[in-house]
Amino acid sequence: MLTIDTIQRAPKALLHDHLDGGLRPSTIVDLAAEYSYQGLPTTDPGELAAWIRRGADRKSLELYLETFVHTVGVLQERDAIIRVAAECAEDLAADGVVYAEVRYAPELSTERKLTLDEVIDANLEGFRIGAARGAAAGHPITMKVLVTAMRQAARSVEVAEAAIRWRDAGVVGFDIAGPEAGYRPTRHLEAFDRIRHENFHITIHAGESFGLPSIWEALQFCGAERLGHGVRIVDDISVEPDGTVRLGRLAAFVRDRRVPLEMCPTSNVHSGAVASVGEHPVDLLRRLRFRVTLNTDNRLMSGVSVSSEFATLDETFGIGLGEMEWLTINAMKSAFAPFDERLALINEVVKPGYAHLRAEQSRVVAGP
Repeated sequence: MLTIDTIQRAPKALLHDHLDGGLRPSTIVDLAAEYSYQGLPTTDPGELAAWIRRGADRKSLELYLETFVHTVGVLQERDAIIRVAAECAEDLAADGVVYAEVRYAPELSTERKLTLDEVIDANLEGFRIGAARGAAAGHPITMKVLVTAMRQAARSVEVAEAAIRWRDAGVVGFDIAGPEAGYRPTRHLEAFDRIRHENFHITIHAGESFGLPSIWEALQFCGAERLGHGVRIVDDISVEPDGTVRLGRLAAFVRDRRVPLEMCPTSNVHSGAVASVGEHPVDLLRRLRFRVTLNTDNRLMSGVSVSSEFATLDETFGIGLGEMEWLTINAMKSAFAPFDERLALINEVVKPGYAHLRAEQSRVVAGP
């Protein structure tokens, strides 16, 4: 079994993490006091973290999403967004993440008159500050922004256009998030068409709380290049009593086309998408060699880090260092950063990092 020290030192990549789902509890308390936010159930950071995690773990995506009212509540000022984004980059870097795409819906931070562009600018500024701090501490990280629109709202075209305006400053793609049931991705076709017209990138939350039709629409109508979660693709896979695995047409398409799956096991347990990590389809899908990636979703709500998710996967399925490297390279291959940037990270950071860790393990096994 991998040690947590080995997992933390291993270079990791993250494709599915929400800015408003990863705040430090102490920061929420500080920002609430600074900006007169009155809604917190407690001002004790430890109690607040426990309250949020209890609230998120209610086996329903809709109930899970309710916990964001407080994190979004304190993200209504430019300086607050900068601080949270900087701390996000700093925390990920300290956890050994070398590349991260963190998403946020700028429309959520417009209650006090910030514009979409001002929110995105603050997000990017925070990432620059946090990445600089990470590098100074010996943990360099590349931070990118995914601009998200809320699927239950009606601003997706406006948000897509804002994402395009900031594509040369660190925004690498467009996403929709929020409750899946009743809010099909095809409601936002105009936004996706704008993104595709500009040769930009699309990832879509699909196949988490809703089934195969959500995945099919995201791919065939909306042009998704990656699937946020995508766990319900397992509904199109059957395992016979003799162990034979049969893929339906959609599952075969996803595997054949190497569509990346942004899997978030612990979050999926909390939202009710799966009953337990042991029953999560991530194990079957990785063994079938789908383009699986491992992610956090919401670090605060689920009480996880990238390292803890890898530790959970290793403890549950025995993935080992080799599979950990495979999952990381999957993520880097699937990232929306330019090809040269991805290739450099794979060849100069990821592969050498894992080679060093394997050499360490060999020396331990060989002994003195």
